Amino acid sequence: MRCMRIVVLAGITAAASTAALALPAQADIPTRHGRTAAECEYPADVLDLGNWKLTLPTGEDEDPTDITQPDLATFSAQPWFQADEDCDAVQFRSPVDGVTTGGSSYPRAELREMTDDGEDEASWSTTEGTHTLVVKEAFTALPNDKPHLVGAQIHGGDDDVTVFRLEGSKLYITDGDDTHHHLVTDDYELGTEFEAKFVARDGKIDAYYNGERETTISSDDDSNYFKAGAYTQANCENSDPCDGDNYGEVHISSVKVTHS
Repeated sequence: MRCMRIVVLAGITAAASTAALALPAQADIPTRHGRTAAECEYPADVLDLGNWKLTLPTGEDEDPTDITQPDLATFSAQPWFQADEDCDAVQFRSPVDGVTTGGSSYPRAELREMTDDGEDEASWSTTEGTHTLVVKEAFTALPNDKPHLVGAQIHGGDDDVTVFRLEGSKLYITDGDDTHHHLVTDDYELGTEFEAKFVARDGKIDAYYNGERETTISSDDDSNYFKAGAYTQANCENSDPCDGDNYGEVHISSVKVTHS
């Protein structure tokens, strides 16, 4: 189940982490974000990335490329992390042959929540205060053979706590290692934008889909943070071909975090 490929690289290179996207000249066309295409040279022109860092599927073995602020404000890496030509969303793409972190066998092009204008890593408790993530996103491509992809998550100190996970046309909300904890829909179509929302408070996490609460998960972890992007749940051992043409992809048009 694959979507149309617009921009493809033959493989992954570290040089991609410093590449900037050159967008077509549509300077006089306003977008729904109030900007013109010419003003969307970087993903930070579309999304507020002030308190995020980015991990890319490039770099050295088990040492992927991380981009932090202030560099993230003027960073683009085609095709892994780039603003779309209409300035409506940011493309996150993660191929099956991408570089992984030491704690995972799967590659990612993913944002990680930070604090203090991107200087420090966020870490908060589900039992103190209220912590909310709202992401408007669309899954736009899935890897072959194992078409599994994560688009947004709450991560704890050692592992993910709960995620929005697409498997083919089935969209799930997970609970720890229970990847099929709650089925949101079994007929998701690639390219369909939806709103994913997590609200963590009082030792519980409410998960919402398009404004409707879908499930509530118990959690008392005190080292949580939000993540959003394309976390491909496939690699070269279970998906073919083993190259940059085989990937998971997510387009995010809005991402907002609040703590109170």
